[in-house]
Amino acid sequence: MTRMNFLSHHKTVLLLALGVAVGIGAWWGLSGSAPSNSLITTQGSSGATIADKSLVDTLLQLRSVSLGGSIFSDPAFMTLKDLGTQIVPEPVGRPNPFAPVPASAPGASEDAKLFAPRRP
Repeated sequence: MTRMNFLSHHKTVLLLALGVAVGIGAWWGLSGSAPSNSLITTQGSSGATIADKSLVDTLLQLRSVSLGGSIFSDPAFMTLKDLGTQIVPEPVGRPNPFAPVPASAPGASEDAKLFAPRRP
């Protein structure tokens, strides 16, 4: 049997053996133990607990704050001036601004009738 004839008859067996060999090599290469002198270091949880303790202390201080109405009778509050702007009432527009303008709008001139049909 020639070499070419052997390859053509046993092609699937050879491809299967090659696939198994590649799979075993990949598994062996990827499943190795991690090096002990890794460049990645992890911090202990002590940094997070300090921040958590600070947050809890702040929340406990805020819990003891009581808001009473006594600030409104304080003379410093009474001297404050309102610098807000007045809201001027504006006329109300149409209920549906996207609806066509009616041809018989009260007070509308002939030039203002945009969608009025032309009369012959």
